[in-house]
Amino acid sequence: MKMRKIIQIDEDLCNGCGNCITGCAEGALAIVDGKARLVKEQYCDGMGDCIGHCPTGALTIIERPAEAFDVEATREFLMTTQGLEAVRKMDAANERHEETLAAQAPSPRPPAGGCPGSRMMASLKQGGTSAPAAPNPTATSQSAGGPARVIPSELDQWPVQLHLVQPGAPFFKNKELVILNTCGAVSCPDVHWRYLRGRSVVVACPKLDKTEPYAAKLAGILSDPSIPKVIVVRMEVPCCGGLSMLARQAVAASGRQDLIVEEATLTLDGQLAGTQRLV
Repeated sequence: MKMRKIIQIDEDLCNGCGNCITGCAEGALAIVDGKARLVKEQYCDGMGDCIGHCPTGALTIIERPAEAFDVEATREFLMTTQGLEAVRKMDAANERHEETLAAQAPSPRPPAGGCPGSRMMASLKQGGTSAPAAPNPTATSQSAGGPARVIPSELDQWPVQLHLVQPGAPFFKNKELVILNTCGAVSCPDVHWRYLRGRSVVVACPKLDKTEPYAAKLAGILSDPSIPKVIVVRMEVPCCGGLSMLARQAVAASGRQDLIVEEATLTLDGQLAGTQRLV
């Protein structure tokens, strides 16, 4: 465990009013035997939103060895114990906290508990980010021993893995969302121009990923009314149908009745086997 900021509760000062529980969007606190207690270290992000709600001064932020704040575990805990609205509240708070940290930091930094690879970037194709420049279509591949035609990428966001993206990210606004199976980008050379162009994307594997938080996260993303449509791109293998199931669950949990959800099925050699409407 590393040193980090985390909440500390003075039980002698705590009167058990419960105001701190309302103030904590992550659900990290609970009243136990008449006193506020930390439910689990990994649910506390150390930002201290709860402190301003305490009338007795029983709460302080300290630095000590503690488990890292785990966004996905916290989201899953809230979805199980309090439901989708609590998850949305936490996502909104997490976005505010990231803005606060970014404003305080002298240089860009990843979200609390995250890694550099999860740093959000939008509009990759417009420049102004750390995205690499598009390759020269006339470039030759020396290692392959001959000319190579480079097909430009249509990806316009980062990150893409469903565990790493955050609901409310700017690259989801006013775009159709593609839920892409992990194998599809490798098996089908048409994925970029057929599905990614002009759309946002999340990538997931329903068989190998830890999918417990996925329905709640997708519901949080799809609660944005500016997203008009979802396209699930799956492989023809049966296990890949889990993506379509997650999409249905997410749409139901989002409460939206206006979303269009389509499913596109790819063959193992990358051909389009067919499409159908799911919702």
